[in-house]
Amino acid sequence: MTLAVTETQQIIADALNSRNISAVDDAFEPDCSIHMNGGPKRDLTLSEFKDMLAGMLTALPDLHLTVNDQFTVDDRVATRWTIKGTHDGPLGPLGPSGKQVTIEGMIMDRYVDSKITERWELWDQAWLLQQLDAL
Repeated sequence: MTLAVTETQQIIADALNSRNISAVDDAFEPDCSIHMNGGPKRDLTLSEFKDMLAGMLTALPDLHLTVNDQFTVDDRVATRWTIKGTHDGPLGPLGPSGKQVTIEGMIMDRYVDSKITERWELWDQAWLLQQLDAL
């Protein structure tokens, strides 16, 4: 078991923190499957996932991702993360509020040849909406 941030997870964190969404291409297989509970579409392509990330960066232009915990077993990596940012851009139908928000989530990635081939992600979207007084 490894307790360090894997290289691909660091690529993703660095991509978000530097606003360079195209850098996530280095972490994922092009035909990977991304399963995200709670969103309008549960199963995403890599392109759709990148669009979702770009939308989050528009809504939270000062977004910062921190990897809190991580462990590896065989070809799987589990990650618990926190995002903090200021809601200064549109988020779906919600206009900018200027509010500070915190989002927490968990990911389970499956790897083949050092690239993510399948991802299961869950984050508390209702809590985000509550922080924005939208729920």
